[in-house]
Amino acid sequence: MESSSNSNSPLNSPAMRRLLRQGLIGTAGLGLLAAGLLGVIWFYMFCRIEVPSGHIAVLLKKTGSEIENSTEVVSEADFGQFKGLQEKVLTEGRYFYNPWNWDWDIVPQVEIPENRLGVRIRLYGDDLGYGNLIAYEPNQKGIAAEVLRPGRHQLNAVVYEAGQEVPRYRDNFIELVELHEPIVIPAGFKGVVTLLSAPPAEDPNQLLVEEGKRGVQEKTLDPGVYYINPYVQRVNLVDCRSQRFNLSNGGEMGFPSRDGFWVRLDGRIEFRVDPERAAEVFVTYNDSGNDDGYDARVEEEIIEKIILPNARSFCRLRGSDNSGRDFILGEKRLAFQKDFQQTLGETCRQQGIEIIQALVTRISPPQQIASPVRDRQIATQQAQQYVKEIEQQTSEQQLKIEQEMVKRKEALVEVDREVIKLTTEAMRQQEVAVIEAEQRKKVAEVELAAAKDQSEAILAQGKAEAEVIGFENEAEAAGWVKSVEAYDGDGDEYARWVMLRKLAPSYRQMMVNTADSSLMNIFNEFNSETPDKKTQPSAEAINTSNQDESGESE
Repeated sequence: MESSSNSNSPLNSPAMRRLLRQGLIGTAGLGLLAAGLLGVIWFYMFCRIEVPSGHIAVLLKKTGSEIENSTEVVSEADFGQFKGLQEKVLTEGRYFYNPWNWDWDIVPQVEIPENRLGVRIRLYGDDLGYGNLIAYEPNQKGIAAEVLRPGRHQLNAVVYEAGQEVPRYRDNFIELVELHEPIVIPAGFKGVVTLLSAPPAEDPNQLLVEEGKRGVQEKTLDPGVYYINPYVQRVNLVDCRSQRFNLSNGGEMGFPSRDGFWVRLDGRIEFRVDPERAAEVFVTYNDSGNDDGYDARVEEEIIEKIILPNARSFCRLRGSDNSGRDFILGEKRLAFQKDFQQTLGETCRQQGIEIIQALVTRISPPQQIASPVRDRQIATQQAQQYVKEIEQQTSEQQLKIEQEMVKRKEALVEVDREVIKLTTEAMRQQEVAVIEAEQRKKVAEVELAAAKDQSEAILAQGKAEAEVIGFENEAEAAGWVKSVEAYDGDGDEYARWVMLRKLAPSYRQMMVNTADSSLMNIFNEFNSETPDKKTQPSAEAINTSNQDESGESE
């Protein structure tokens, strides 16, 4: 009965068992998810390496195979295979390493400041061979040949100034970087290069070795800045600028003359080292006791070992060929000065020194012969001066004559110029006058032609007016002829009629004696009754006209 009851329980049903199985699976899934999240969080929090800017991460492997006793650092090719300090470093960025297997240290990058260079000293690698001082291969231990220029470098190294102690603020570095100043060659200098680590020369007794061999190189460096490893090369500066010094600074410069007098002199020498032979001069005459750092003070050795001995030798050999008197006269002194500069220049040129100028500034002959010779020389010079003054006066006289001739020629030229000017002006005025006369002639011709035309027009007009007058006269004459014909061809009668007709309107009243008045005889002629007989007009007919204002006329 119990078994049947258990089997019939809801917990034993397939659905319930299926739910239980799903619940267990879900729980396991949630557990795995939680474990995964915890793993991710642990991985991100404890395995993460953040390398900031300007830093590197130095790695140390804690697990793995053991390295050999002769190996200090695990090379980059074997990275992660052996325990110990790794050559490879992590640069700026984010990385994930298991802290169970790895340990790391964040350190600053190697920074070379401005005006500095870094010499790398590797503390790991293969040992150098016998006699070698510089590591030319990247897997060799020791001083590296190449240098680091200013800037940042991703190296596991400690930086320190040359001559100071190496800092020990950490012990996981694999290199040392020693700071040095670069070589600065100023203008006017040459850099003489000495190889300190190189194959030996075939002939070790040579002053200058072959290029690339150990020793002083023939090729020098020009002015500039050079980043040179001081353990590989040494550079000495040789001043090739012009230098000056006085002969008296090296002691008294004197010599006996041919006649036994002691002559003293002083001079100034200007010289310089031949830039093409700077290395040869440096090796031959340099004294390390005079060097100031890299600056080789060879000019003092040049003066003491080359110029002064050659100058003394010349003065004693060539000066003894002349007498004391010769050094007082100007010509001999000039010849001695010229010979001194030429001989000294040729001698020093063979030794790599260029003589720019060699002047003898003062020659002191013996006083017992200097005064007489000097007086004689002064007298001779005065005589020459007088001759030159006479020649100068003659030249001035000739110059005056030539100047006057020049003035005369200038005056003649000026007169000719004025004559040409006046002639040209006269010709110009003549041409202008001729042109104006031609113009006036043409105007006159035009006016004459116009006058002719006008006279012809006036003549034609006069003829026309005359003809008109003639026609008018003919017409008037014809009228007169007709009028005279009315009086039977008696012109006198017609004239009398015309006169009376013109007089008649002027008379209003006339009182005359009709008996014996001569005026009445005129009116009697117009008597219509007896035209052939003279009659007296009546008093009433006479009263029709009167001349004066009162109406009376006598």
